[in-house]
Amino acid sequence: MGSSDSKLNFRKAVIQLTTKTQPVEATDDAFWDQFWADTATSVQDVFALVPAAEIRAVREESPSNLATLCYKAVEKLVQGAESGCHSEKEKQIVLNCSRLLTRVLPYIFEDPDWRGFFWSTVPGAGRGGQGEEDDENARPLAESLLLAIADLLFCPDFTVQSHRRSTVDSAEDVHSLDSCEYIWEAGVGFAHSPQPNYIHDMNRMELLKLLLTCFSEAMYLPPAPESGSTNPWVQFFCSTENRHALPLFTSLLNTVCAYDPVGYGIPYNHLLFSDYREPLVEEAAQVLIVTLDHDSASSASPTVDGTTTGTAMDDADPPGPENLFVNYLSRIHREEDFQFILKGIARLLSNPLLQTYLPNSTKKIQFHQELLVLFWKLCDFNKKFLFFVLKSSDVLDILVPILFFLNDARADQSRVGLMHIGVFILLLLSGERNFGVRLNKPYSVRVPMDIPVFTGTHADLLIVVFHKIITSGHQRLQPLFDCLLTIVVNVSPYLKSLSMVTANKLLHLLEAFSTTWFLFSAAQNHHLVFFLLEVFNNIIQYQFDGNSNLVYAIIRKRSVFHQLANLPTDPPTIHKALQRRRRTPEPLSRTGSQEGTSMEGSRPAAPAEPGTLKTSLVATPGIDKLTEKSQVSEDGTLRSLEPEPQQSSEDGSPAKGEPSQAWREQRRPSSSSASGQWSPTPEWVLSWKSKLPLQTIMRLLQVLVPQVEKICIDKNVDPPVWYDTDVKLFEIQRV
Repeated sequence: MGSSDSKLNFRKAVIQLTTKTQPVEATDDAFWDQFWADTATSVQDVFALVPAAEIRAVREESPSNLATLCYKAVEKLVQGAESGCHSEKEKQIVLNCSRLLTRVLPYIFEDPDWRGFFWSTVPGAGRGGQGEEDDENARPLAESLLLAIADLLFCPDFTVQSHRRSTVDSAEDVHSLDSCEYIWEAGVGFAHSPQPNYIHDMNRMELLKLLLTCFSEAMYLPPAPESGSTNPWVQFFCSTENRHALPLFTSLLNTVCAYDPVGYGIPYNHLLFSDYREPLVEEAAQVLIVTLDHDSASSASPTVDGTTTGTAMDDADPPGPENLFVNYLSRIHREEDFQFILKGIARLLSNPLLQTYLPNSTKKIQFHQELLVLFWKLCDFNKKFLFFVLKSSDVLDILVPILFFLNDARADQSRVGLMHIGVFILLLLSGERNFGVRLNKPYSVRVPMDIPVFTGTHADLLIVVFHKIITSGHQRLQPLFDCLLTIVVNVSPYLKSLSMVTANKLLHLLEAFSTTWFLFSAAQNHHLVFFLLEVFNNIIQYQFDGNSNLVYAIIRKRSVFHQLANLPTDPPTIHKALQRRRRTPEPLSRTGSQEGTSMEGSRPAAPAEPGTLKTSLVATPGIDKLTEKSQVSEDGTLRSLEPEPQQSSEDGSPAKGEPSQAWREQRRPSSSSASGQWSPTPEWVLSWKSKLPLQTIMRLLQVLVPQVEKICIDKNVDPPVWYDTDVKLFEIQRV
């Protein structure tokens, strides 16, 4: 039958379904088979030939027919899983049913009256075996569908390579098949890399798309009051009821981490050959992060001791009811597995940054946001992986792409979710000493970013990008300023030498945040000044010798510190500052901050496309657990806490590498009215002004300013005529 005939028959069946007002019996196979038996429709065809309006019309006018369509389609998938899909016709029926369900399910999920439909039982679908008529033992339709999808994802000659020589396998073989021998890709827990098969990849993709559609019911539900509410589809699929949970988890993880979009390095290869692997990898990453969407605080996640076994997963018994995907992820422990995962994610995150002599000659992947979420989950659920990342020099291969994405997305409101996940990963990493130490590695690889050219370390790159986000990002990023500066505070005790460009950026931020109109315009704004002063104090106390650039910048901008020490607290001055704020809409301008030349090959951050969804994170997952050193205070800002009592060295100063954080306990605003309209008072200003940690910097200025002035007088040094003005300089870069 020709393709056009197939589409015509399928369309006729859809029209019949929408026009029939009487229920069609489930036993009327001649009618129902029109939807899947005699057609070869692509997923694009299904979406075109089954319009949304018609699905909704059937749902409203003949609900029993829509219910029967879903039931029959699931039944066909179950039959395909039972039989093993040996014939081409069976395979085509499974694909057609899969595509049809992918199209119809969202319209069932969107209607509250249909909410329980898939979790209602179907007579005859027993848990204990086939054909059981005991209704009490019947399986809900959702469970039958999920188990069928899982079976079909390990179906020989359909989604995996057959290990058998003979062409006919009995149904018993399908049930006794050990799917751990059919894992899709080599990597964690599996050494054999199967031969690539385009058809198998396409079939896997269709089933994963249906699986994601099943999981998507949560998007149609109103937000639950308790954050710990679980998605029943995910909960069942990741339970011990799914006998393929382990091989499927491993297949998805290995498929993502083994993927190399550059292939054999042939220029323009992605234009010559269609890469059927990338869509599968993207689907695999999406399924993984949805199945791992699990509150680690709500159930006991397995704690793993240091013992090493011969298996890929640690054998420590996990307590409590478990999401098996989270369980397996948390038990990976072999160094070679960690290396495989980290290298794979770093390779994929770095892909959009690749620079070649030939423009557009390498394939650029688009699913970096999913990769960042996956990396976050790995670090969150597997602390051994987090420590492996931190002790590895490869951590910088994760850092640089994240900074690239943050810089690129800063002006695009539709990518605010990407900004959040990137910042939270860096906040998590910054809580560990090793990360701060690694940042001292010189930054030599020139990634094309529209930031000032500098010669320095990865710490310089991080601070310069953060400065750019703060000064030229959109307004909705302001809640992230606390996080960005907390990261800088966390790493500051370890930064051996900041460049002059970076030192000037930090001083510019202090200048901008310490203006009276900014300090007095919101209850939390003064926190940003405290963060920056703590950064300066840490560097002066622990890394003074190598940081002459920063010390010089502090001396040059000493008036800012004197103004802070003499901050006015009388009502008329506060009022006057707020009046000035109304005339100054931008909280941070570039005035006084010369950007200089941007890096070669860079482009400005892309603004939001017209009509793009202005997304935001409804709730930030686990923000109170981002690092052991941070938590959310009642006013919604992130505040850092010392995990243990402050140690002191012999001279009474904090021990090296442990920044003093006592001021943060005082960070709650003291004056806000019941109406929510906040206004500053002299008492409020005094409450935090007295705690400004200015002593170290004032002592430094007291000692060094006279010495610097004396040097200038002794050498009769001319004033720097062109310094700190917008001179156009360029740097010649080696390619």
